[in-house]
Amino acid sequence: MVAVIKTGHSIHRILNYNENKVKEGVAEIISAANYPMDVEQLSFTNKLNRLKNQAALNENVSRNSVHVSLNFDPLEKLSNETLQGIADTYMQQIGFGEQPYLVYQHFDAGHPHIHIVSVKVRADGSRIDMQNIGRNQSEKARKEIEALFGLKRAGDSNKQQLYNLKPVNLQKVQYGKTETKRAIAIVLDSVLKDYKFTSLPELNAVLKQYNVMADRGSEDSRIFKNRGLVYRIIDAQGNKVGVPIKASDFYSKPTLAIVEGKFIPNETARMPNKARIKNAIDLAFLKQPKQQLQDLVKALDKEGINTVLRQNEEGVIYGITYVDHRTKCVFNGSALGKPYSAKGILERCGVAQQQPVIGQEFVGQHNPKTQPVPYQPAFNSNGQNKENIDLLETLLQPENASGFVPYQLTKKGRKKKKKRISNDS
Repeated sequence: MVAVIKTGHSIHRILNYNENKVKEGVAEIISAANYPMDVEQLSFTNKLNRLKNQAALNENVSRNSVHVSLNFDPLEKLSNETLQGIADTYMQQIGFGEQPYLVYQHFDAGHPHIHIVSVKVRADGSRIDMQNIGRNQSEKARKEIEALFGLKRAGDSNKQQLYNLKPVNLQKVQYGKTETKRAIAIVLDSVLKDYKFTSLPELNAVLKQYNVMADRGSEDSRIFKNRGLVYRIIDAQGNKVGVPIKASDFYSKPTLAIVEGKFIPNETARMPNKARIKNAIDLAFLKQPKQQLQDLVKALDKEGINTVLRQNEEGVIYGITYVDHRTKCVFNGSALGKPYSAKGILERCGVAQQQPVIGQEFVGQHNPKTQPVPYQPAFNSNGQNKENIDLLETLLQPENASGFVPYQLTKKGRKKKKKRISNDS
């Protein structure tokens, strides 16, 4: 089980989000704890007023709403009664057992999950302290619930690997606003939270692998001039499909201002993982100098690194972006240095320019449904070359852990002799 806790300023917005899911037929309310009536008898106004009235007991608490999601393994089949028991146990363990809260089961993702709506003001007007609640109370509750209900343990592996994000299934999407919005929201919620990008093109390098793109329109369009942003579904060739959805229409509000606000923090956060991509590229060329571009793309894909090529209408490559799905970091080639830019890579491949299929943006397509294949050395125990093995190990070390520089980058220009100036002159 994976628990995600968020707080907010608007109880109405959080409740409306879940109620709209019910209206769309992709959710149902399964429990109303500490309400004076059974859940079947509650109107929207009843649900909202109970929460708002208790929150109003302490006006000093500005972020008074609480929105929890509990996520389960895709293979787990849980009844409503079990989900209610899990929700009640979890809320009791994190200190919200006496609070009014609503439990919704959602069906709009590839794994079972529930949403819980509550407030962090007690009946006596005191405030529930939520500092470090995710690391402390929630983590303890998660482990106890997994044992009590026999759930798959999330702590034994990377939590994100339990719920792999998949590309939007174009055949299943009906090109109306509701289906499109639901499909895009699932992708956005994962990518915007997990991946470290520093520009809109870098964000799109990730989104397009899931058949989604962020679009500002042309520079002379009204949406561009007003700093607007829409999200839309695209097909495998990058063609826009269906109805565009405004960023402000999504619950998480992934507007241009919000997206741009991530650029500077992401720039710092991704730096420790910069060396992994550079070393993977250098290693590929070390094993096979002057290789074809397609071979490089395949080699990087085995390392979990997707290579995104940008081309003009004539099919000429003018840019390259690397998406590292293991570290969740995105780098434009030029940010790694000239040898890793589009021009540098083509030169290292032994061509001045390369003409891929026009309109084909992704030369290598990482398969998000599967985990990246771990690197397997090309050498085996029969006749291993010790120097080569040591060199491979050195290459895979972080940048600051070794003084090694790949031989392609060690070419030095001829040193100019300095003229000696005599003291007698």
